[in-house]
Amino acid sequence: MMRIGTEYLIEVIRDGAVIDSEVVHNLVPIEGLNHILGVEFKAVTQVATWYLAIFEGNYVPTSADTAAAIVAGATECTAYSGATRIALVPGTIAGGAFDNVASKASFTMTATKTVYGCFLTSAPAISATTGVLTSSVRFSTPKVLNATDILQVTAGMTATSA
Repeated sequence: MMRIGTEYLIEVIRDGAVIDSEVVHNLVPIEGLNHILGVEFKAVTQVATWYLAIFEGNYVPTSADTAAAIVAGATECTAYSGATRIALVPGTIAGGAFDNVASKASFTMTATKTVYGCFLTSAPAISATTGVLTSSVRFSTPKVLNATDILQVTAGMTATSA
């Protein structure tokens, strides 16, 4: 049996200083598990770039979530600079794991928002309901963000044989 999951380091940066930090573990929804298995065993097309998105709804992710449903269900937050969701840039894969420590995802807020979690999807467009959802996580505590605050996300995915 194999176990796969993502660990997120969430940091709130205000005026250049980290004011809040936590590590949270994700849920890999069935849609993500099916995609991972399909790429490896059924010639499903691999996704070249994955994207991180944040949500502002008081929502608890479930294993039934899909990319088509999470945008509305979790209320994707769009109040950050940039024309697209933030690309996940993974480092080297080694020991059954990778992370984006060398290229952390940074959401620079453009309005005051409370953010409850984040998700990883294959569609770059903000609010897109297409693509594949491979990870979603609710933070232990909501992050109250002011305009110009940065929500920085470090994501690491691990696969282990159980």
